[in-house]
Amino acid sequence: MKIKNLIAVAGFAFFGGIFRYLFSLSLNEWGILIANLLGCFLLSFLTYYAIERDLLAGWLNLGLGTGLIGAFTTFSSFTTSVINLATSNFLIASGYFLVSLLGGFLAALIGYLLARLLVEMEGNR
Repeated sequence: MKIKNLIAVAGFAFFGGIFRYLFSLSLNEWGILIANLLGCFLLSFLTYYAIERDLLAGWLNLGLGTGLIGAFTTFSSFTTSVINLATSNFLIASGYFLVSLLGGFLAALIGYLLARLLVEMEGNR
């Protein structure tokens, strides 16, 4: 275990947590949904693109992925949001749950496909 990896994860997680907090302040449960969907896209894109193009040092990729995006997205806030919504409107809570899961999968898939397309386009230059 390298100390620079730990520092990168901790440092980037600090900012990821702040970004998530700001999203949740301004948009409540919907801010968590947006943060999670955006995080799914970004993590998928970053993981494929940065590794395929060898753009980032390992510690930086770890800091951005596990630290920043990992702290920005959160399963515990997602489940708390579903429970909060379910106490007032089960239908909206169910929709939120489905949009989060399916949307997260689609966002990750789009991130991966876009990164792969960019890698292929750059390889053909």
